[in-house]
Amino acid sequence: MSRRQVREKALQTLYQLELNPDAGRSTIDHTAHGLKKEVREEDVAFFLRLTQRGLEKPYQVDPIIQRYLKEDWTVPRLSTIDRSILRLAAFELLFEPDIPEGVTLNEAVELAKRFSTGESARYINGVLGTLVKDLDSIQKEIAGE
Repeated sequence: MSRRQVREKALQTLYQLELNPDAGRSTIDHTAHGLKKEVREEDVAFFLRLTQRGLEKPYQVDPIIQRYLKEDWTVPRLSTIDRSILRLAAFELLFEPDIPEGVTLNEAVELAKRFSTGESARYINGVLGTLVKDLDSIQKEIAGE
């Protein structure tokens, strides 16, 4: 299983948690247990970092994402899958510095193409592309929290 497939599992888990927040930790643990049979330990750790942040700290990235949405859009108004993709990518951009920004953007667009729509893929690319331009200042802002 590739890193892309691990991201897909993380996205599916975040989506499931968005629809059923009470499932919480057990959903993450169940998926991680299944992944342990298929991927390297470091990829399981990557999955856990992304999904745990998604479970525990969506409030940390939602205001950041909101800044880059079109004026008439809000994070809650986004479709659940698009919101989950943006959160996943934002967590990766902000907290996984070893992953090149271009890789994160490309993966988010590919996830949108696969799980959402072509229009959503273009929108997500635009939001994240603009966010990346301010990434250094956003990371400093978060570090100061």
